[in-house]
Amino acid sequence: MSFKNALCAASAIALLGGAAATADSLTIAIVNNGHMINMQKVAEAYTAETGVELNWVSLEEGVLREQVTSDTATGGGQYDIINIGMQEAPIWGAAGWIEPLSFSADYDVDDILPAMRNGLSHEGTLYAAPFYGESSMVMYRKDLADAAGVTIADNDTWDNIKAAAAAIHDPDNGVYGACLRGKPGWGDNMAFITTVVNSFGGAWFDADMKPVLDSAEWNAAINFYVDLLGNYGPPGSEGNSFNEILALYNEGKCGMWIDATIAASFLEVDGVAYAQSPNAGNPVGANWLWAWAMAIPAGSPNAEAAGAFIEWATSKDYVKAVGNHPDFGWGSVPTGQRASTYAIPEFQAAAGFAAAELAAIESAAPEATDLKPYVGVQFAAIPEFPEVGSAVAQEMAAALSGAKSVEDALAASQAAADAIMREAGYYE
Repeated sequence: MSFKNALCAASAIALLGGAAATADSLTIAIVNNGHMINMQKVAEAYTAETGVELNWVSLEEGVLREQVTSDTATGGGQYDIINIGMQEAPIWGAAGWIEPLSFSADYDVDDILPAMRNGLSHEGTLYAAPFYGESSMVMYRKDLADAAGVTIADNDTWDNIKAAAAAIHDPDNGVYGACLRGKPGWGDNMAFITTVVNSFGGAWFDADMKPVLDSAEWNAAINFYVDLLGNYGPPGSEGNSFNEILALYNEGKCGMWIDATIAASFLEVDGVAYAQSPNAGNPVGANWLWAWAMAIPAGSPNAEAAGAFIEWATSKDYVKAVGNHPDFGWGSVPTGQRASTYAIPEFQAAAGFAAAELAAIESAAPEATDLKPYVGVQFAAIPEFPEVGSAVAQEMAAALSGAKSVEDALAASQAAADAIMREAGYYE
């Protein structure tokens, strides 16, 4: 679909407001991850053809969440388009904070991977369109693993992962066995930590939505995490999240990284191999599921123009535009959102991670279970989770840095989570 056709198709987009699709400018809040940064360059062609100026507000992940949540909840009107994810989209859609999306037939909404479409919808209505999607997996230096005489398998045990990290660890030569998230934030350190807890058989809440962070499973998982990263991770890990670790990896300082599959698009070192996420025995929850998506705050005066841009930026044509762009290429296209991307020969040739990424996405299990009685893998799909997760994140960072014992950090986490859930009325 051409840019002009996308603008014409905006008249069919079921959005409130009714403003003209030919708005002079749009203000877009984005997370400062690589694919979003690339979009600013690719979208210069959109402005050239449509005349719509795009004003980008690029923010670190935690700051973005705070600012976008505050502005959207209060109807501040600062942004025409916002980056949000699976935790927010269904909840904000149900609350009327963001507009429902409906695109032209050319958009082919059925091409969006079911996991992404379902995670960004409420009662069958799409409220955010995925710019890229991800699960999590192991990205490791096979050359270093081979030299150390260790192997890393799909869904490996955590004990084997620790043994491999120990064997690869060579801090005297600037190589750390495992680089993992430690920076506090519900979407930073807690994204990774929650998958570890899940794999150890733990959960955030019981069937009555009471926090269970004082459980044996949490204790075992956090002790393991602190031991692994404390002994075989880089110094100052409590300050590292996605972007910091990506930089370390590309400097050749990480033997192993367990994180978002999308990171594979930006790895610049040789010898990288991929494996499905480790598991301590629980068949559910070893790898997360997420999408960075685009949504329109309710009542935006530029809703139709915003919808037209989102249709273009999350389309098959956008993927091709990145693949054919002289500054990027097929190894840099946004992935995890559309099935058709994985069938493109040029992408298959350029992206050695594609099969592992798709397998991780398709195996993620966000549905509620007896063990995990809420939707979400590395988060719980309830409005209170960002507050709960942020409080616990600070305690986990304190445990990692040695400022608190694991036991004290978990006790404080349990108390904070319990207070939040009681105040929210889940129980007395």
